[in-house]
Amino acid sequence: MQNKAVITILAIALALVCIYQLSFTGATYKVRKDAREYAKGDLVKQNKYTDSIASLPKEKWSYLGYTFKEVQKKEMNLGLDLKGGMNVILEVSVEDILKALSNYNTDKNFIQALTRAKAQYQTQSGSDYLNLFGRAFGEIDPNAKLAAIFGTVELRDRINFNSSNQEVLKVLDTEVESAIANAFNILRTRIDRFGVVQPNITQLSTRGRILIELPGQEDPKRVRELLQGTANLEFWETYENGEVISYLIQANNELRDIIANTSKSDSSKAAGIPGLATADTAKTSQSLEELIGKDTAKTEASTREEFNLQNPLFGLLNPRVDEQGQPLPSSMIGLAAGIDTLQVNRYLAMPRIKALFPRDLKFAWSQNPYKYDPTKSLYELHAIKITTRDGRAPLSGDVITGARPSSGITGSEVKVDFQMNSEGAKTWARLTRENVDRCIVLLLDGYVRSYPRVVNEITGGSTEVTGDFTIDEATDLANILKSGKMPAPARIASETVVGPSLGKEAISSGLVSFVIAFFIVLLYMIFYYSRSAGSIADIALVGNIFLLIGVSASLGAIITLPGIAGIILTMGMSVDANVLIYERIREELRGGKGVKLAVSDGYKGAMSAIL
Repeated sequence: MQNKAVITILAIALALVCIYQLSFTGATYKVRKDAREYAKGDLVKQNKYTDSIASLPKEKWSYLGYTFKEVQKKEMNLGLDLKGGMNVILEVSVEDILKALSNYNTDKNFIQALTRAKAQYQTQSGSDYLNLFGRAFGEIDPNAKLAAIFGTVELRDRINFNSSNQEVLKVLDTEVESAIANAFNILRTRIDRFGVVQPNITQLSTRGRILIELPGQEDPKRVRELLQGTANLEFWETYENGEVISYLIQANNELRDIIANTSKSDSSKAAGIPGLATADTAKTSQSLEELIGKDTAKTEASTREEFNLQNPLFGLLNPRVDEQGQPLPSSMIGLAAGIDTLQVNRYLAMPRIKALFPRDLKFAWSQNPYKYDPTKSLYELHAIKITTRDGRAPLSGDVITGARPSSGITGSEVKVDFQMNSEGAKTWARLTRENVDRCIVLLLDGYVRSYPRVVNEITGGSTEVTGDFTIDEATDLANILKSGKMPAPARIASETVVGPSLGKEAISSGLVSFVIAFFIVLLYMIFYYSRSAGSIADIALVGNIFLLIGVSASLGAIITLPGIAGIILTMGMSVDANVLIYERIREELRGGKGVKLAVSDGYKGAMSAIL
């Protein structure tokens, strides 16, 4: 009896866990259903809807204490054949990497070797481009030296004039692998930021080829832009928070006036300014201390909603100030929830608001949530200073020749060391000399990745970046910095889109076959073994399937059409076990045994055959 009680308790506990885990799938299904109804067939609107829900903090959307992004990771995952999506093979061009390593050398033998290697690579499957290039270069001119082509400033510490072709090829092999690894890391970072649930990113055996599977993604244009965009690393000078805060106050007051005037003249025109709400302008607030420095007084004077109406900008963007309302030293000028960043951008882009700020000021958001925000829903807004005539960054990532994570003297501080070429070293020395005790922002693909404060002028091109990094963060940043030292473009070699029609067809046929097989088995058991015995077998079968799917969802397994076939096979095995048991019980009954003894001996006798 004790054993039966333990088994019952375990079975109930396991069933509750399965119900809990499968409920996440129901929650995501409802959101996606709402997105489809809202979009009415428009994939762009549908993606924007789900992206907006994914960016909401727990206070605005949650299920069992989890955000939508966290719920997505816990739902039952469907493969490409059921959910639809994209299957893409990217190829990092080794030819372009070699051209970049040679500083785009125009040597006749070099160009001919590249052309010949490319032709052979396209006809010989599974071949390695670098090996083909080395062989072609030796065949064109056995006396030619690769060191004369690749002995550049960036590689002079490893390649000199006396280096043999074989030694140069070994260095090139390392550099090519590094470039491909950097491209792989960049792609992974972008896909993670893209918000795809359970993506599959794998380096194939053919050098430079990367397989990417994106379940649920059916917009080829959006995926192509994500995967093929060039990683753009830039170094920018910045404004200090204290230099910008007065402009933010003016912008907040101007927005309040715009809303008030719009409401008085024609309330219907307010819809033309996204997000603007009508407000009573009886109250005015001109100082930073009155706006944001007196939390207690603000709470006593009005509710949070009234504060937002009176302060349209500061209701969304929290300025970086201390308890006395004084601006904190940094290039970061404010924090906003991810879902509010679009509205803040709209406010700051309005002509009357934009005119309040200096012409050489532009804004950029952080790539990752604010590190010290426990909800991980707030993003940093930084003030960048444009100092060049053409409006481009004074320093870009193509000057970086190497980067690596390291530890400080005590071993507790993690930093990133990087080196620049001679041209970059001169520009970096000027930037650091002119920006002592100010921040330099590192932008990657338009997002702020780091903003170290300059302590003193840095010469020689070797420097370090600190910023409360973990080892993993420092490693990632080092890879990002290294990715700027040479172009390693990734081109789509092939792509397969499992569109909505094929996905729905696969889902429909798979589910229909599963349901039909399931009910046929249930009816057969009742018909063949009587209502009572058949019903018991059916209950066991349903419980088996339920636990199987629930445990699979808990383990993060991906359900595919072959997986459904496996479930049906499991159903058959379960039925086989019941057939063996019940047939053995029948034999025992025909032998004259009582029902209780026949059941007991039937289970014991059938056990060896089942196992």
